[in-house]
Amino acid sequence: MGLRTMKRPKDETLSIRTSADIKQLLKLAAEREHRSVASMVEVLVLTYAEQHALTSTASLGSDADMSDTFQRSGAMTQLKNKTKKSEGSK
Repeated sequence: MGLRTMKRPKDETLSIRTSADIKQLLKLAAEREHRSVASMVEVLVLTYAEQHALTSTASLGSDADMSDTFQRSGAMTQLKNKTKKSEGSK
């Protein structure tokens, strides 16, 4: 079971400039998780937000709903477990 993010309207565009190394790492992470690069960015941002108690003020539903959906998906636990497994195999 892979990481899941809450369905949200995709009505915003994000463009960034980055180094080739960061772009390659993002693509590798997305491939490992069987995700698109955009979906991987969402997972990374949501994970960071949860770890640092950040909430959005955008009208995507209540912060409690977003947090509850993220918790129920088990995304944080799965990401931590995958990180531990990959660190242990080095």
